[in-house]
Order: sequence, then C-alpha cells, then structure tokens
Amino acid sequence: MIVFGPRQVAQLNTVKAMSANTNLVHSLISVIRSLSLEERQLLEEKLFFDNGEPSTAELLRLAERGGGYDFLHSEPDLYTLDDGKPV
Repeated sequence: MIVFGPRQVAQLNTVKAMSANTNLVHSLISVIRSLSLEERQLLEEKLFFDNGEPSTAELLRLAERGGGYDFLHSEPDLYTLDDGKPV
C-alpha cells in the first residue's frame, strides 16, 4: 500500500485539475470549430469587444443626465474666446 503525504496529495490534485482544464479547452476548441462563420464572428465580438464595461458614449450620457455636474451651470465664465490667451 502506497501512502501519500499532504504535499503529494496536493500535487496529485493539481495534476487532476490541469487535466480537467486541458479536457475543457479541447472541448471548447472542438465546439468553436463546429460553429458557422457568423456564429464565430458573434463569439469573437462577445469575447473581445463586449467586456461588460460601459462605453465612452454611455459614460458621457451618464455624466450629462446624472446631475453630478449641474453645479457647473451656475459657475461664472472665467475665460472666453475673447481673452486671446491659449487655454
């Protein structure tokens, strides 16, 4: 009977997890290869461009409509185009 210590058990668990991950990767590659061109393009768009973060346009709309900068409307105009100084 072979007895493994905690270190050997941890190493075996790591090898098993790596093996499971490798199998998952191969399965995913197989599924991706079976997709049509349109489906692959949609997948690429979701993976590389749809990161779940708000876009610049969405952030600008939020700043405009959120009210966080409304106080600027009552601020005096300190500089104008007539000043002749670059800003």
